[in-house]
Amino acid sequence: MKGFVVTGGASGIGAVIARAADAAGFRVGILDRTSDASGNLVDELQHAKMLLADVCDEAAVAEALMRFGDVDVLVNNAGILRTGPLLEHSAENFRQVLDVNLTAVFIAAQAAARQMYDRHGGVIINIASINGIHPSPNSGAYTAAKAGVMALTQQMSLEWGQYGIRVNAVAPGFVDAGMSTPFYADTAVRQRRGRAVPLGRLGTASDIADAVMFLASDSAAYISGQTLTVDGGVINSVLQQLPRD
Repeated sequence: MKGFVVTGGASGIGAVIARAADAAGFRVGILDRTSDASGNLVDELQHAKMLLADVCDEAAVAEALMRFGDVDVLVNNAGILRTGPLLEHSAENFRQVLDVNLTAVFIAAQAAARQMYDRHGGVIINIASINGIHPSPNSGAYTAAKAGVMALTQQMSLEWGQYGIRVNAVAPGFVDAGMSTPFYADTAVRQRRGRAVPLGRLGTASDIADAVMFLASDSAAYISGQTLTVDGGVINSVLQQLPRD
């Protein structure tokens, strides 16, 4: 049974990805810093194991993946957001967002790739964001971190392709899940954002999980170094928001 590890997999989009992997017959590792939610998820799934580790702790992540066993698919999903105007943003917040959203991607991917190298094969999928393509106000370091994730994805695919390792990214758009859930609790915001999407709705965690499972599958066997944008077309809709007279 192939191994599938999701960082930040205890809740939100990560938990939905874990459920999709379990349903597809993978042995699932839920790597998170807390057991509060992941313990319940492990009990729910057929073949799942909780891996307690801070994604920014290089030694802890390597040890957790070693305990899990062979990692055939790694999904770097863990992330945080610290909002506020850059003029008021602290360097501490900026560094923390970069650490969790970018440096931790490198840490987990490197640990998994070292395993995959020995078996000459594997898949790594990094969760980016449309914020890494177009900035949004008051996003702090998040935009820079997610842009970095996409560039790092290309670098990994370039260096590790010779070892049979495919590396891609998924860039979600306006998704009503995970860190965005409190934001979309405001009905007016939900409606306004939904109307701005060409497909006419907000994305769901399942939309993202479906994209991840495609990239993890043999159907994507010749895809590497790419960022798959899953946003209902919103990044192409600038002129729609500024119509001609």
